[in-house]
Amino acid sequence: MELLLSLRKFLRDENLDCLLINSTNEFLVEYNSLHENSRYILTGFSGSTGDAVVTADNVYLFVDGRYHIQADLEVDKNIVTVIKLKNGETFLDALENLLPKNSKLGINSKKNSQNRVENLNKIFDVKLYDFDFIIKKSPIKKDKIENIDEKFSGKSVHEKLKEISKFLAENDALLLTNLEEISYLFNKRDFSKPYSSKITAKAIISPDKAQLFTRENMNNFEKNLRDVKGKIFIDKSSINAYDFNLVKDSCVELKHNPVKKMKSIKTEAELEHYKEAFRKTDLAVSAIRNFIEKNDNISELDISKKLEEYFIKFGAKSLSFKSIVAKDKNSALAHYSKCSKNEILKEGSLVLIDCGAYYEGGLATDITRVFVKGKPSDLHKKIYTIVLKTFLNCFNFQNPKCGYEIDNLAREIFEKNSVDGFVFNHGLGHGIGVSVHEFPPNLSKNEIANTPLKNGMCFSIEPGLYNEKFFGVRLENSCYFMDGKIHSFVHMNYEKKLIDFNLLTKQEKEWLKDFEVK
Repeated sequence: MELLLSLRKFLRDENLDCLLINSTNEFLVEYNSLHENSRYILTGFSGSTGDAVVTADNVYLFVDGRYHIQADLEVDKNIVTVIKLKNGETFLDALENLLPKNSKLGINSKKNSQNRVENLNKIFDVKLYDFDFIIKKSPIKKDKIENIDEKFSGKSVHEKLKEISKFLAENDALLLTNLEEISYLFNKRDFSKPYSSKITAKAIISPDKAQLFTRENMNNFEKNLRDVKGKIFIDKSSINAYDFNLVKDSCVELKHNPVKKMKSIKTEAELEHYKEAFRKTDLAVSAIRNFIEKNDNISELDISKKLEEYFIKFGAKSLSFKSIVAKDKNSALAHYSKCSKNEILKEGSLVLIDCGAYYEGGLATDITRVFVKGKPSDLHKKIYTIVLKTFLNCFNFQNPKCGYEIDNLAREIFEKNSVDGFVFNHGLGHGIGVSVHEFPPNLSKNEIANTPLKNGMCFSIEPGLYNEKFFGVRLENSCYFMDGKIHSFVHMNYEKKLIDFNLLTKQEKEWLKDFEVK
């Protein structure tokens, strides 16, 4: 492989032991297009997250539980070794166990956060490069930026900026490079790119002005940054190492990012917009359910295309992520992304659909439902009902303090109702907003899930069980937290023919009455 040979020549020329190859771009986005995804170009793995490390004799690909099966299917195992992260294990944990301490590691300063670089530096001898090791020049698409009406945001740009800049002294500035935060703060969106509503920009916020640098004026960014005379506040988790080095002599690290906090607590207007957006999302999912029921010889790809048509019909501006339409064994891949025309639904086929969209307010919806063509098997019903039982208990968790508690409850229920070969190998949920995956809040075993839940926080609850030899079931409702209770945006029905009511307690049957079952 010519690319791999050139990377290893670079290792020798630079006297390095290994190279970190990233999936993201310089704005550290999660869903990066594949033609800008260096890790994908190197390994062939198409998942949204997961980085690779090249050494003199191996290529290691690090993936979390959502992608364990998919990575095995997509990579050439003669070249790539898949490192499967366990629940709660981080990329850094696995890398530390794999490579000798003080290994000389080359990384792209524009594609790694400053926080990650500092953590890597504690273990390895890190050398920064300001260019990509694989992609020499990324194509630039023209932006189509729109303003979001205040009736959807609930706050004007002026109000947000005034609140954010309160802590800044006269000559100080806040530097923002996170696209979700910038899109949120300036009430702007760009629906022209697949699976995103974010604008591409950086911002410098001062007490008396806010400077927004889009692609058209990005060349002025570094000059204006150097003109700041006071302290520059930064978030090391979202600023890349290259931008950090531009301001390191005058920067102050934010312990609590005020934009991230404000963005995570949705206004009344945002909650109302979300309710309407999910009403339309429910209509699209209900329509695709009927399409599956009424049509024969349809493929995953047919369903995916028809689903997008329904989303647009019911008012969506674009999809919030590539829809997952996975039948039978494919449904065991938590983030299956192929949607094949060769995968035809037959009598008894189970199909998992995970989808969402953006509407005029620019907030992402997210829902997962599971259907069956014709009559389900007893195993289908058992697994579906256990997952439903888990959702109902987590959804009705009273006065949860943080997402970690809810995730822990899900794991306890799965353990009590374990089925040989079926595993729950991902977090219970994630925050939603401008991006389909946001933090805070978070529901998982990770430390970030200990962030306290606040009124107006929005997140998914998505328990699942998967067995690569059979199938997978995941049931996801996007919800919001208010006055100690969890409320569901989603009202799409559950499948009566997939529920074994004998496995539900009296209380669980009562809870189920709050949702349509048909």
